[in-house]
Amino acid sequence: MPGQRKRRRQRQRELADLSREADRFGPDAGRWELRYATNDESEWQAEIRRLRTEEPGLDPDAVRLDMLCGRSTHPTTYRLSVFVPHPAPEEPPCRAKPSSG
Repeated sequence: MPGQRKRRRQRQRELADLSREADRFGPDAGRWELRYATNDESEWQAEIRRLRTEEPGLDPDAVRLDMLCGRSTHPTTYRLSVFVPHPAPEEPPCRAKPSSG
């Protein structure tokens, strides 16, 4: 079937990307820190723009935008979270061996 090999390779690449993302943002790598939450979408968009201008070095993949859809009793909530990696474990300082002499 024409194009099947191309589709198969594309699926394999997508699965590999998902695996890398799971390793990078998995629970062992860090946590998602809630930065902003509101019920007003325009405030949420303004906060996203502010974050992009004030923290230009921030990785866009490390920002999570959630829209929790509301119902008649609960309003829609907009949340902005940033991934915070766990600190790297510090290695104990090397001890010098006592010199004999």
